Amino acid sequence: MHKKISIMKNTAITHKHIALGAKMVPFAGFNMPVSYSGLNDEHLTVRNSVGMFDVSHMGEFLLKGEKALDLIQRVTSNDASKLTDKKVQYTCLPNDKGGIVDDLLVYRWKENEYYLVVNASNIEKDWSWISKSNTFGVEMKNMSDDLSLFAVQGPKAITALQKLTDVDLSKMEYYTFDMGKMAGCEGVIISNTGYTGAGGFEIYVSNKDAEKMWDAIMNAGKEFGIKPIGLGARDTLRLEMGFCLYGNDIDDTTSPIEAGLGWITKFSKEFTNSKNLKEQKEKGVSKKLVGFEMIDRGIPRHDYEIADAQGNTIGKVTSGTQSPSLNKAIGMGYVKTEFSKPDSEIFIKIRDKALKAKVVTTPFLKK
Repeated sequence: MHKKISIMKNTAITHKHIALGAKMVPFAGFNMPVSYSGLNDEHLTVRNSVGMFDVSHMGEFLLKGEKALDLIQRVTSNDASKLTDKKVQYTCLPNDKGGIVDDLLVYRWKENEYYLVVNASNIEKDWSWISKSNTFGVEMKNMSDDLSLFAVQGPKAITALQKLTDVDLSKMEYYTFDMGKMAGCEGVIISNTGYTGAGGFEIYVSNKDAEKMWDAIMNAGKEFGIKPIGLGARDTLRLEMGFCLYGNDIDDTTSPIEAGLGWITKFSKEFTNSKNLKEQKEKGVSKKLVGFEMIDRGIPRHDYEIADAQGNTIGKVTSGTQSPSLNKAIGMGYVKTEFSKPDSEIFIKIRDKALKAKVVTTPFLKK
């Protein structure tokens, strides 16, 4: 029997990561760097100074036409009519069974022209899901293979990047973006967004300019000790902020209400499955996504069981790690609603032991 060989995709600068000695792993069909100098070192570099991630595996769709907003309003849970030019919104694509197709960002460039930024593992799924609802004649273009995306994150990101562009980064509010020249490259999208809670920007550049941009940013950040950062630290950084990771904390079976994403679920309009989700919000849900920290020693991991004091299963862990900033083990998971209040005592089953933990409010890392 022949095994199907799937070819792993590279980003425009995979060769750079290999040359830098990165540990490479397959992720969402891409050959991606998971770490360079080590997870803790990379994590603290971003929290304290500046680091750069190659996240070019992410997907980007262009939607344009006079009904572009109508299509976005139909398929997403948040109210995109609130967006003005150069503003960004976090939202999700509900499915028709109560779960989530993906979480994503909507960028409004101008009236009738939007960019959607989706998760790498869901590019094809999202494309076909949105296309299926496109009865409006909206022009859709999948730009995922043409663009590179670098996340430059940390308190020193703004000072490092300002050297490379005339766009005034200090005037760019959180969740806004602009297009301009950076590092001599034209038409670069500079976005005050990120997945770390450490501040910083995301830079969208055409693949042909990717290497030039990467080198220029590494150079500009040299005086602040900039380092390339892998997916390992990206995961610990986002977890400290209580940000959901698709495939772990949210998926096709979890509803935005259960996931604590009621704030991006607006019932001022109709969207896919909005009637059922509204009912859920009004009647309440039987399980909720919570943050917790370990009291006993042990590191929670994805899919570990969560139990009550009597040993009854009440849920499961969706994400967990030893937090490099807080120096303690933290995690997220779904529990029965009666255990979701802060300070509720729960137990994580790690290697046949029930280890004590308590529910806490996220973000774990307070500003």
